[in-house]
Amino acid sequence: MEFNNGTLHLTSFFAVTLGIVVLFIGKRINDVVSFLREFSIPEPVTGGLLFSILITLIYLSTSIEISFDMVARDFLLVYFFTTIGINASLKDLLSGGKPLVVLLVITIGYMAIQNLTGITIASLFGLSTPVGLLGGSVSLTGGHGTAIAWAPRIASEYGISNAMEIGIACATFGLILASIMGGPIAKLLITWHKLSPTQTDPMDVGLPESKKMGGIDHLDLLDGILAIHICIILGLILNEGIESLGLQLPLFVSCLFAGILITNLIPKNFPRFSGTKWPSRKPAIALIADVALGTFLAMSLMSMQLWTLVDLAAPIFAILSTQFLVALCIAIFVLFPAMGKNYDAAVVCAGFGGISLGSTPTAMANMSAVSQRYGASHLAFIIVPLVCAFFIDLVNALMIPFFLTHG
Repeated sequence: MEFNNGTLHLTSFFAVTLGIVVLFIGKRINDVVSFLREFSIPEPVTGGLLFSILITLIYLSTSIEISFDMVARDFLLVYFFTTIGINASLKDLLSGGKPLVVLLVITIGYMAIQNLTGITIASLFGLSTPVGLLGGSVSLTGGHGTAIAWAPRIASEYGISNAMEIGIACATFGLILASIMGGPIAKLLITWHKLSPTQTDPMDVGLPESKKMGGIDHLDLLDGILAIHICIILGLILNEGIESLGLQLPLFVSCLFAGILITNLIPKNFPRFSGTKWPSRKPAIALIADVALGTFLAMSLMSMQLWTLVDLAAPIFAILSTQFLVALCIAIFVLFPAMGKNYDAAVVCAGFGGISLGSTPTAMANMSAVSQRYGASHLAFIIVPLVCAFFIDLVNALMIPFFLTHG
């Protein structure tokens, strides 16, 4: 921790510690406010938004800026997606073939609509096409990473000097909207159509509310951590191999695939020196996933500098309000029927909030909150991260230049 030129910088250790505190605060608030529980608002979202508002008030009243070292947060993201790979079975991947294609096609179509929406609303404010794209798939479907990657090019080639601020602002508010829309969508669909899981399966992330008192011993936890580290090592090797071919994928995607490969290629009865079976879909893996995702999301939201977004409030509010309504309609009236109007479809729709306006972790947090309340959905936890973490970036890389050129 150090204070320099009006900025209080918290190291990674303090950032993680504060993220855990924020997560507990979110839990306590959700325990008290029944509305938040009823609509499956993730606990890290509740605590993270509250803390980001507090940091903003501190800045506005004292001019002291608080910043965080987020290295540990990014490591938690790798941990989380590795657990998703460990829990993925070949049977689920095969059964997810058609739903995966349906979700991908609808998402690609939605991304085009999202860009057209952003361009249209921006034009009403006398703003150019690139600004509309910054309020479209660049920042919303793409998230902060894509916005930060494309903003310098848009600034230099199209004369949008504040492209970075616009992109980050849209990505930030989009993340907030994505975090609060998934649970209500799922509750509406599940209640309206009286849906429930077709079978009782172990959870992918966390433990169901009815079983949170069950015990996991230290060896279960260590076995899960060991399995995750084995997959991460393979993921690092895969990532280097992919980079040598001239391609780039986020490390968490490589580790996700590493988990899938090891889980499905090594026989279940393969001897392990720990004396245990590979911990696919074991409570320990679900618990580690919950810890990693919850802390990651709490840290992401608590570190938002909301005061940087005030000057862009009017056009951003108009763009994001419209984008929110479009995403809501697509999820309820297009995606849900196309996915079969069943329980898995409802959970996928909760995840679509993260796909459409936020980020992959937000999509997973939305689905986790819903599944812990209503029941597991392995299909959703397989196809949503594949669409989010892999296909979307590839499609966006082609779609953004197209709209910049022809928009």
